[in-house]
Amino acid sequence: MSNLFDTLKSRLTGNARKIVFPEGADERILEAASKLGKEGLVQPVLVGQQNELEQKAAELQVDLTDVTIVDPNTYEAFDEMVAAFVERRKGKATEEAARKILLDENYFGTMLVYLGKADGLVSGAAHSTADTVRPALQIIKTKEGIKKTSGVFIMVREQEKYVFADCAINIAPDSQDLAEIALASADTATLFDIDPRVAMLSFSTKGSAKSEETEKVANAVKIAKEIRPELTLDGEFQFDAAFVPSVAEKKAPGADIQGDANVFVFPGLEAGNIGYKIAQRLGNFDAVGPILQGLNKPVNDLSRGCNTDDVYKLAIITAAQSL
Repeated sequence: MSNLFDTLKSRLTGNARKIVFPEGADERILEAASKLGKEGLVQPVLVGQQNELEQKAAELQVDLTDVTIVDPNTYEAFDEMVAAFVERRKGKATEEAARKILLDENYFGTMLVYLGKADGLVSGAAHSTADTVRPALQIIKTKEGIKKTSGVFIMVREQEKYVFADCAINIAPDSQDLAEIALASADTATLFDIDPRVAMLSFSTKGSAKSEETEKVANAVKIAKEIRPELTLDGEFQFDAAFVPSVAEKKAPGADIQGDANVFVFPGLEAGNIGYKIAQRLGNFDAVGPILQGLNKPVNDLSRGCNTDDVYKLAIITAAQSL
């Protein structure tokens, strides 16, 4: 696990990124922000009232010297932010409504990222996934060619690293969605020094079973290959055919993936969520994430059960995504 973050930290050395934390008053956020600021790899921006945050930091004996605090209620460029939000929402929010909406810390923080005042955002310690993702989808929006964001886990065990997707966002992706998830996951793999070899998973290997479910995955493979023909990607595969060379030799002898996949795209959220937790609990893999992908700028969602170290690590990942 340390090697994974050492790689990301080396990229941030001398290139610190501003990461905004909307939940500035949360104890875990304060502690992580202090550590990040001292290391100089991330410039933490906390959203909250200055007096409240400083008082809480003093109680926790946390040093905020290298941390910036921004209060939506006293933010000097608030009018500019309101105007930009109204324009971005294209008639879906009046100026009056925008002034109320932007007092919400997640909307305010997301606008800081959109306006280039910060490079990324980390939230979710005290908010639901929807509270974090909704402002990002409305304001930052997805990259060109991608309709939906998705959530991946980097599964780490000693020197082994794999990408599992989508394990966090899309319940029942269609073929186009799966293709987008596959391509975005390949890019995420590259960020973590994984040369992507993408397997599209199913309960069938290369037509061994026929159903709407298997056809969905097979079609996703075709779509993804048309968009990125240079990418090593194939399917549909059962997991063993994607991961075990001897099985691949028997079940899929002509496939581009020969039991050597390192990016696994599950056919739906049910399978993805179960799959990563089996690897985590039975295989003793560390699950780093979920890492949101497909957005124009990085926004990542913490678990409400997170600890200070989780906040710290996700901030490092978010900063690296913004490079």
